[in-house]
Amino acid sequence: MKFKKLFGKKVEVVNIGLETFKDDLEKQGQKVTNIEWTPPANLSEPTLNTLQKNKEVIETANKKALEIILNGKPFLVGLDIARNVIPGMKDDLLLHSGPPLTWNRMSGPMKGAMIGAMIYEGMAKDFKDAEKLGESGKIKFSPCHEHNTVGPMAGVVSASMPVFVLKNQEYGNFAYCTLNEGLGKVLRYGAYDPETITKLKWMEEILYPALKNAVQLLGKIDLKNMIAQALHMGDEVHNRNRAGTSLFYRTIAPAIVKTCKDPEITAKVLDFINGNDHFFLNLSMPAAKVTLDAARNIAGSSIVIAMTRNGTDFGLQLAGTSDSWFVGKALVPDALYFPGFSKEDANPDIGDSSITETVGLGGFAIAASPAIVQFVGGTANDAVNYTLTMYEITFGENNVYQIPYLNFRGTPTGIDVTKVVEKGILPFIDTGVAHKDPGIGQVGAGVLSAPMEPFIKAAEGLAKIFLKNKERSLL
Repeated sequence: MKFKKLFGKKVEVVNIGLETFKDDLEKQGQKVTNIEWTPPANLSEPTLNTLQKNKEVIETANKKALEIILNGKPFLVGLDIARNVIPGMKDDLLLHSGPPLTWNRMSGPMKGAMIGAMIYEGMAKDFKDAEKLGESGKIKFSPCHEHNTVGPMAGVVSASMPVFVLKNQEYGNFAYCTLNEGLGKVLRYGAYDPETITKLKWMEEILYPALKNAVQLLGKIDLKNMIAQALHMGDEVHNRNRAGTSLFYRTIAPAIVKTCKDPEITAKVLDFINGNDHFFLNLSMPAAKVTLDAARNIAGSSIVIAMTRNGTDFGLQLAGTSDSWFVGKALVPDALYFPGFSKEDANPDIGDSSITETVGLGGFAIAASPAIVQFVGGTANDAVNYTLTMYEITFGENNVYQIPYLNFRGTPTGIDVTKVVEKGILPFIDTGVAHKDPGIGQVGAGVLSAPMEPFIKAAEGLAKIFLKNKERSLL
C-alpha cells in the first residue's frame, strides 16, 4: 500500500555529488535539488582517533594562534639589499617560492627565473653558462619561507636585489619581499632576456634608493589599514591590487618628491608605480607573511601558517608542527588564457602569493572583488560563493579585513587543517599562470583549489606529534 502511494506521486530528485547528473536530469524536464557535497579525506583510523581525542587541545591552541594572527600589525619600515637583512642570505644562495626544491626538479619558469638571477648577479653570462652553473651544485637553493621572505610566482631572490622590510609591530618579527617588476617579460614568470635584466638593474640603482629615502622620511607605513581600505575599494590584494597600489602611491608620492633631488628620476619612479597595478602585491604578501609567522610553534594548533607552490610541488606548514613541510603535487589552474595560449601551455601552479589566501585574503576575500572574475573567469555570484565556502574551513573571521557585500563580515581567517580533511573542502586560490617553458612569461590567470594530499599529510603529522608526546609521558 505504501509503495502504491509513493508511485502515485510525482517523483522529485535530490542530487548529491557530481553536477553532471543534475544537468542530465534537468535536460529531461526533471526538477532537481542539488546538494554540494564532497567526501571527507581518506585519513587512517589512528589519525582520526588521535585528532578526535585531542580536539579540545587543538581548539585551545587554535584560539591562541588566531588571536596572534588577528592582533598582527604589519608595517613597512624600510628597504634594504637582500644580503644585508634576509636571515641566512649569501652570495651563492638563491631563494625560491614554494617548498624545498632541487635544480633537477625545477619547472621551466622556475629555471628561467634562476637563470635570470644568475645573469643579473654576474654569476653567468648567458643561458647555457647559467644552466651549467645550476647543475654544478655550486649554487644553493632554498625556500623564501625558510628565510622570513616571500616572492610571487618563481619568487627568486638573490643577494643584490632590493627588498621591502616589514615589521610586525605587535610581536617584533620581520618579513621581506622584492619589488614588483610589473607585467610582461619579467623574472618572476621565468624571463631572463636582456630587457628583463636591464629592468632589474634599474630597480636596484634608481627605484630602490628613491623608495628607501621616501620610506625613511615617513618612518613607517601601516599596511594593515591600507589592505583593509583596499578591500572596501574592490581589491582582494592577490590578483587585483589596483586600489592597494593607488593607496600606496598617495602615501609615498609626496615623500618621493621631497627626497628625490632629480626631477627626471622622480617622474620615472612615480610613473613606474602608477603604471603597475600589481605593485602592491609585493607588500600585501610580506604583510601576510609577517602576520602569520608570529603564530608559528604553537603546540597542538592545526592552523595553516604557510601555503605555497614552486611550480612542481604544493607545500604547507602548520602552527603546531614547527617548520615541517607537508607536500603534494602542484596542479594546473583553470584559467582564462591570453590569445594564442591554452591549458597545454600552462605550468602547474607557482608562487608564494597564496600566503594572501592563508591569512584570509586573495581567493578567501574574492567576494570583495567582483571585478576580478572578469580576469580569472566566472561570475560575481561565483566570487561570493567561493568566499562563503571558505568560512567552512577556517577557525574564525578577521576583525579588520572586511567584505562590504557581506555586510562587512570579516574575511574567513585561520585555515584549519582538521576542517579541510573532515569536510573535504579545499582552500580556493586565484592566481596568475606561467608558461611551462622558461623565458616566455605569463600566459593567463585563473583559479584552482589546493590539492588534498598536503592537508592529509599535515593532519597525519599533527597526529604523530600528539602520539609522540603521549609516549614520552608514559616513559
